[in-house]
Amino acid sequence: MNQTWTRYLPSFFRDKIEGRHQLQQAIGNTGWLFADRICKMAGTLLVSIWLTRYLGPERFGILSYATAFVLVFSSIASMGLDWVVVRNVVRDPSRRDEILGTTFALKLAGGATSICLAMAAIIILRPDDPSIWLMVGIIALGLAFQAFSTFDFWFQSQVQSKYAVYARSSAFLLICGTKIVLILLKAPLAAFALTATVEIVLGSAGLVAAYQANGHRLKTWRATRSMAGELLRDSWPLMLTDIVMLAYMRLDQVMLGEMAGNAEVGIYSVAVMLAEAWYFIPMVITSSIFPSVVEAREKGEEQFYDRLQRYYNLMAFLGYAVAIPVTFIAGWVMTFLFGDAYSAAGPMLTGLVWAGLFINLSIARSSYLTVMNWTRLHFITDLLGLAANVALNLYLIPRYGGMGAVLASLVAYWLVAHGSCFMFKPLFRTGVMMTRAMVYPKFW
Repeated sequence: MNQTWTRYLPSFFRDKIEGRHQLQQAIGNTGWLFADRICKMAGTLLVSIWLTRYLGPERFGILSYATAFVLVFSSIASMGLDWVVVRNVVRDPSRRDEILGTTFALKLAGGATSICLAMAAIIILRPDDPSIWLMVGIIALGLAFQAFSTFDFWFQSQVQSKYAVYARSSAFLLICGTKIVLILLKAPLAAFALTATVEIVLGSAGLVAAYQANGHRLKTWRATRSMAGELLRDSWPLMLTDIVMLAYMRLDQVMLGEMAGNAEVGIYSVAVMLAEAWYFIPMVITSSIFPSVVEAREKGEEQFYDRLQRYYNLMAFLGYAVAIPVTFIAGWVMTFLFGDAYSAAGPMLTGLVWAGLFINLSIARSSYLTVMNWTRLHFITDLLGLAANVALNLYLIPRYGGMGAVLASLVAYWLVAHGSCFMFKPLFRTGVMMTRAMVYPKFW
């Protein structure tokens, strides 16, 4: 049976997907996720323009520093379970309640641990700065609610992300309105840090309501030691990988704050914000395509690698589609939107948006490594990226400030996604496939 939305498509495209029910479901699910992300991107941009102008580079830099610092520890809260849980539910739906219940319990423990570690680390790093302790503490509270992402995993496994969209978009819109009120009231910086945590709490409540509204009951969930062991055996390398990945994606802001000051962090963070606004595209596509990649692996190697090549092609195409136009307008956009105080962020945005090409491919390759259960290789390649990023930041930031951090990130992202594939024999084939995708990108 066709999806009802297909009737609104042009006839030539409708004919292409006629009878391909799995593809229709993936496209429909992707559409919901795109609607959610585009709504959030537009809302975030509008509110952030106002917020960055109100706070200025110095105070916005403090908020960005605290946020980046907490994100480095957020991988401990997620425990690397995301794609492992989705994969296991797709493979064995009969164990759904045991998988989800155990995941929820593990994530609660991970959230508590990550909060304690984040607070201990910031007190050691900034022993005489209680104001940054407060900022980090407020934002870190949101990590306790990482456990509620378990409900989203269920919707992803069923390719029914519209329910998660309802929940999170509602929370997002409420928080956008709250931020505007806070700006008008000239609220202190800590109030804006608190909105990030409140948004997670509201989104979590919405996910629970959506799950129950679809006829599912929490009382059927159960956590078992055997399932915890099974999940952790596959997820711990991914958790380490996520820790390393977020470290090389966020340590640049932390290191920039320590070596170049809060104002430079504020300017750099505006460029990061606009560059990463487009990262929702590969994440949305992966949420919809990943279950079909898992199924293709079960059906045979030829079908699996054909689908993987198409996946890489699409990711490269989307990377170029964003990077090329933004390159020509980056400088103008920064000055127009954020004012002269942030004009130096233009060249930074140009460099970071090209790093997005490698981010796209890295996300796709992560799906491949998860399906193959090559999680240790995933960790090793990300560790190489972290080492390169830290070394380059130490050399480049004192000389070039924010642009040094941009160059370090660009090299590190390439190394993780593409360069590292040619250092390990099992990854050589996928490295060639990514090279082909970059040379000849196409839309599926």
